[in-house]
Amino acid sequence: MKTEKQKMFEGLPYDAHTPEMIAIRKKTKHLLHKLNVTEYYTENFQKTINELCPNAASDLHLEPPFYCDYGDHIFAGEGVFINFGATILDGAKVTIGKKTLIAPGLHIYTARHPLEIRERREWEDCAPVSIGEECWIGGRVTICPGVTIGDRAVIGAGSLVTKDIPADTLAVGSPAKVVKKLNQ
Repeated sequence: MKTEKQKMFEGLPYDAHTPEMIAIRKKTKHLLHKLNVTEYYTENFQKTINELCPNAASDLHLEPPFYCDYGDHIFAGEGVFINFGATILDGAKVTIGKKTLIAPGLHIYTARHPLEIRERREWEDCAPVSIGEECWIGGRVTICPGVTIGDRAVIGAGSLVTKDIPADTLAVGSPAKVVKKLNQ
């Protein structure tokens, strides 16, 4: 029998309110407190980032404040920089390719909720988000569940990304639309 966390990570309906899930998030919140309050500007700062996000490259930089649900579902490549105020709801895998730069205020959501109230009372599910290598994600960008952003793409500030964005493009707006080819 699968745990609720296993179901969540596999994109199956799960119950986020079980004692198991609450305990996992509580542990994460303690690490986030260390990261955002007590360890910033100390020699333990990078160690705390690596403990929070064990599946990310060891040089991942998170500029506090930073928020996430679990941390261990964030897979970031080498040289990733995430500026302050980011929120990553990582119920599903969130992949961020190497050397991607993220401006302040990023929001990534993997959680999805049913439209029908009876179902919404009982379960939710998640869909992964993938950001390619060497991307630039502008300030206050929101990326919705299930979205893939290709390598070297640029997402303009304030954009709402609801659909996949191809590599080597500039996408802007709400919803984000490709407006220019890049790197030709």
